Amino acid sequence: MFDRFVLTAPLLAAQLILVQPLQAKDAPATPPTASEAPAAKAPSPGQSAARERQKKCGAEWRGLTDTQKAAQGPKWPQFWSSCNKRLKGGDKA
Repeated sequence: MFDRFVLTAPLLAAQLILVQPLQAKDAPATPPTASEAPAAKAPSPGQSAARERQKKCGAEWRGLTDTQKAAQGPKWPQFWSSCNKRLKGGDKA
């Protein structure tokens, strides 16, 4: 066991010595500023509409009492699905 350590310890030390300067050299000195960062894409009209529908449905969901939620369906995903369809106009109920 000791023989293995004696043989591998210099190799591990050499790896650490060689790898550390490479990591330091490759890393940028300072993070990019806001002006250098790529501009974020604006959401598409469909994404904006979906976000607004989700906000409206979320407000409705939070406004329901526990008994009303139980009558609507116990889970948010089912409520979101029906509310989203209703707001899109796909559900004529």
